[in-house]
Amino acid sequence: MRKLQNSELERLNVEEFKQAAKMPMIVILDNIRSLNNIGSVFRTADAFLVEKVVLCGITATPPHKDIRKTALGATQSVEWEYRESTLQVVEELKSKGVQTIAIEQAEEATHLQDFMPNRQERIALIFGNEVKGVSQEVVSACDLVLEIPQFGTKHSLNISVSAGVVVWDIWTKFNAQKKP
Repeated sequence: MRKLQNSELERLNVEEFKQAAKMPMIVILDNIRSLNNIGSVFRTADAFLVEKVVLCGITATPPHKDIRKTALGATQSVEWEYRESTLQVVEELKSKGVQTIAIEQAEEATHLQDFMPNRQERIALIFGNEVKGVSQEVVSACDLVLEIPQFGTKHSLNISVSAGVVVWDIWTKFNAQKKP
């Protein structure tokens, strides 16, 4: 088995990415402290054709060298915007019929493996601060809470890891629903 060279991967260029059909998903970052986490989420959003990333509160915005270091150019391909209030973004999206989903550990949370998205509906995934998680007011405003089951001694996953797990899971479920 031979490892492929980057030139053999047949990836989209930035212009092709911008024109490509996107997964009906918005990723919202609620007060993320680490610029490396932000950059990593941009790379995940690029990898799975996420519609948009919304950076809220204290979440830093591109261009920044530490975001750029982990994003590896994804801030140029993925559409993004900055908004002060995560809660306001959630309320606006809900008013437009977007299903809002906090990724958090909460009472009555749905385990990720039990969640089946509707490919015909847009969804917004909210990922929270590295220490405090998604704010309670945002969790309370969301339509649903998804939890990634964990079985070890730690109480949480890194936000960039959580984003990768959840976006990949939903991408696979969306694509399983495509008509042959």
